[in-house]
Amino acid sequence: MAGRIITRCVSRAVVEFGSGANCVKSRGTNRNYWTALRRTSTALTSGRAAFLLGLPALSCLGYAAYRKVQSSAVVCALERGEVLELADYLYSCAETEKLYQLLVQYKDSNDAEFLWRLARASRDLSLLPNIEAGQKKQLTFEAFEYVKKALEKDDLCSAAHKWYAVCLSDVGDYEGVKVKIGNSYIIRDHLERAIELNPKDATSIHILGYWCFAFAELPWYQRKVAAVIFSSPPESTYEEALAFFLKAEEVDPNFYSKNLLMLGKTYLAMKDKEKALLWLTKTKEYPAHTLEDKEVHNEAVDLLKKLG
Repeated sequence: MAGRIITRCVSRAVVEFGSGANCVKSRGTNRNYWTALRRTSTALTSGRAAFLLGLPALSCLGYAAYRKVQSSAVVCALERGEVLELADYLYSCAETEKLYQLLVQYKDSNDAEFLWRLARASRDLSLLPNIEAGQKKQLTFEAFEYVKKALEKDDLCSAAHKWYAVCLSDVGDYEGVKVKIGNSYIIRDHLERAIELNPKDATSIHILGYWCFAFAELPWYQRKVAAVIFSSPPESTYEEALAFFLKAEEVDPNFYSKNLLMLGKTYLAMKDKEKALLWLTKTKEYPAHTLEDKEVHNEAVDLLKKLG
C-alpha cells in the first residue's frame, strides 16, 4: 500500500560528500529525514553503527560539542544549540545508534526540536538489520509518540509534520489495512502542512509525490477493496505525482537519486518514453554514495534495458 512505499521512500538522508570530511554529509538545511519514507535501512549500518567507534573530523561547533562529549561524557553540559548541531552531524554521518543514545536523554523534553529528531532517530534505529522484531515494533511506536509530542509543543514545526506523516505510516503496518488506508488521508494532510511551512524542503515534496504515485498505480482489485472499506478511498494520478517530483527537483536539483528514478518511472507510466529515457539515464549517472543509491542505479539500468 501507499504507506509501505512511503516507508521505503523516506529511507535515507539525501547526501553528498562534505568537503574535507570523511563522513557523508547531508545536503542543505532541510534534509531532515528521511531520510528517510525510510529507511530501507540501506548502508546506514555497515561497520558504522557501533557507539564506541570514533567520529570522523568535523569543524566548528559540531567538533567542539563532540570533544566535550568525549572528554566528559556529560551530554547535559552541552548548550541546546550544541546538542542539536551534534545531533545533525551524527545524523549526516549515519551514526544511528550514537544519535539515538544522545537524544534519548531528552525524551522528556518539551522542545519540539529535540523531540522530532528523537522520533527520527528511533525510527532509523528500528530499521537497522540487527534489531529484533519486538524491539522494532517498540521503537516504531515510540517514534510516533515522540513526534506526536513534538507537534503538540510546536504545530508550526515543518519537520515535525513531515516526521509525523512518516511515523504514522510506519505504525499503520501493525494496525491492519483499514487503519492504514484511513491514515493515508492524515499522512497527506501533514505532508502538505510540512510543505506549506517549509516550501524549500525537497524531501517533503518528494514524499508527497511518492504518495500520489502509490495511489495512482494501485491495481484495480485493491481499489475495489479500498472502496468497500471507504466510500471515497484515497486516489491520485500520475500527473499529480509528476508535478511533485518535478517541483522537488526544481527546489533542490539532483538532491536524491530516488527522485530522479521516480521521474523516469512516472513518465514511463504516462507512456512518454523519451522523457522516461532522459530521467532514467540521469538516475544511472547519479553518484552511488549509499546502498540505496546503488539499488536505485540497478533499477534504472534494468528499466533502460527494457526500453531498448
